[in-house]
Amino acid sequence: MTDWTSGYVAGIDYTHDFHSQLTPALLGFGAMSQGHRHALDGGGITYCELGCGQGFSANLLAAANPHIDFHAMDFSPSHIAGARELAQEAALENVHFHERSFADFDAAPGLPQVFDIIALHGVFSWVSEENRQHITRFISQRLRPGGLVYVSYNAQPGWAAAMPLRRLIAARAEQGSGPLTDRIGEAMAFARQLGAAGAAYFAKNPAAARRLDHMKSMPANYLAHEYFNKDWTPFYFEDLAGELAGAKLNFAGSVHPLDNLDCIRFTPDQQALLDSEGDPDRREGLRDLLLNEHFRTDIFVKGKLAHTPRGEVGAWFATPFALSRPYSGGTLKFQHRGKEVPLKQDHYAPVLKALAKGPATVRSLLDQGVFGAMDWGSISRMLMTLAGTGCITPCLPQEGLAQRAAACRAFNLAVCKRAEDSDTLRFLASPVTGGGVAADRFEQLFLLARSEGHETPAGWAALAWRILAPQGQRLQHDGRVLETEAENLALLGARAGNFAARRLPLFISLGLTLEDTRQDQAQIPAPDKARGAAA
Repeated sequence: MTDWTSGYVAGIDYTHDFHSQLTPALLGFGAMSQGHRHALDGGGITYCELGCGQGFSANLLAAANPHIDFHAMDFSPSHIAGARELAQEAALENVHFHERSFADFDAAPGLPQVFDIIALHGVFSWVSEENRQHITRFISQRLRPGGLVYVSYNAQPGWAAAMPLRRLIAARAEQGSGPLTDRIGEAMAFARQLGAAGAAYFAKNPAAARRLDHMKSMPANYLAHEYFNKDWTPFYFEDLAGELAGAKLNFAGSVHPLDNLDCIRFTPDQQALLDSEGDPDRREGLRDLLLNEHFRTDIFVKGKLAHTPRGEVGAWFATPFALSRPYSGGTLKFQHRGKEVPLKQDHYAPVLKALAKGPATVRSLLDQGVFGAMDWGSISRMLMTLAGTGCITPCLPQEGLAQRAAACRAFNLAVCKRAEDSDTLRFLASPVTGGGVAADRFEQLFLLARSEGHETPAGWAALAWRILAPQGQRLQHDGRVLETEAENLALLGARAGNFAARRLPLFISLGLTLEDTRQDQAQIPAPDKARGAAA
C-alpha cells in the first residue's frame, strides 16, 4: 500500500496558528520597500497557499481580503475538512480548499491559470527533495510574471549545532512503538538523560542544550511537525535560491521589515564585509553567517520590476499604515535580535499619536508635519522599524472597507462562538489591516457578551463565567487555581476591565467588534483618501 504521507507526520494534527507573514499587505509592503513594483493593489488578485495545514490562516485572510481569490491545499483530509467547516460557518465564498499532494495539485479542478501570490509557510524544509521539485514546477507553471512567492524555511548555519539533536530524537521516536505523542515524550526524555549523563555534545554545544530545555514547553503537535518528520532540511540560502531559480525566481527581501535594514542588523565592520561581496546570493549567505540565522522568511519574485526613484517614493507615499499596538505617549524601547534599536521619541511619538486617530497614508502623515525636519531616508527607516517592532502595520486602503468589515464580522463571530468550547483559535480578522490580530479566549468571550447587549465589563465577565463554569473550568492566579465563583468572577471582572480600557479601543479601530452598529462603524477609522504620487 502506498504511504500517502510521504514520511510527513500525519498522526497528530498541526496547530491552528495564524501566520502573519502570509498577509498580502505585508508581502506587498516587503516587496515595495525593497524596490519591487508589484501589481497587488488592483482587483482580480489570486493567492495560493501550498501546505496550508489547518487552513486557519487562509480562512482568516479570505475574510479580511474578500477582493482576493484564495486557494489552499494540504495532503491531510482532516485539515481540509476542518478548514472547509470553518469557511462554511463564516460564509466565506472566496476561499477554496483542496485535499491534494504536491505531485497532483496542478491537476486540481477549478484552479486559476496563474496566481499573483504563492505562499509556503513552514513547508520547504519539511518535505522531500521530490516534493520540492513538484513545488518548484508548480510555481514555474502557475506564478504570474511579476508575481510574488513567500517561502519560510529553517536556515544554516543557525541549525548546525542542533542537527545531531534532531537526528537523535527523530530516530529514537521512529524506533519506538505506540502513539506518536508517547514516542516523542520518550525520545525527549532520552535526550535529557544523555545530557544529565554528561554527554560531551551538550557540553560543547550549549545552544543545543538550551533548545532541548525550551522544547519542554512546546505542545506535542508543534514538536511533531517541527522535528519528527522523515524529511528535515535546513538550507543554506544559496542552495535554496538555486532550487527556486528553476522557477525563474529572484530574491527580493524578507517579509520582516527589520531584516531588510542592514543599518540595524550589522556593525560598520560587518557592513564593509558584506559590501565587498558582489554576488547577491553569496552576499545573502554571508549575512546568515554574521547573524547565525536559523529561520528565514523570504520573498522571491518572478521577473523583478524595479521602481524608478520617483515611482518608489510615490509608492511609499500611497502606503497606508495603522496603529497595531496601543500607545500611551511614553518612551518605547525597540529591540531586534537581542539588540536595542535606537529610535528617538521626538521622531516616533508624533507618528504613533497621529495613527492613534486612525490609519493614514505616508503622504497624509507628511502633510500633517509629523516627521518634522527628518530626511526621506530617515523617515522610511523609522516607518520600517515601527512596522518591524509591531507598533504599526501596513494596511489596506479605504476602498472596499465596508465589504471587508462585513466579511470579518461573520468570520470573527464564528471564531468567537468556538471560544465557548475551546481556546484553539486565537486570532481575529481585521478589515483595516487585511490580516490577523491576536485575541485570547477571554477577549473573544467579552466581544461575544458585548455583541449580545452586555454593556459593562461586569456583564462581560458574568457571561464568560456562565460559559466556563458548567465546563468545570477555573481561572488561575499567582500559580493557584481559583475554586470559588466569587474569586473567578473577580478575576474575570478585572480582565474585562483591563480589556475595556486597553484593548477594546484598538479592537474597535481595527474593526474587530462583532456588531454592525452605527456607533462601532463610526469608531473604525478608515485610511485617508490622500493617495497622491510623489511631487
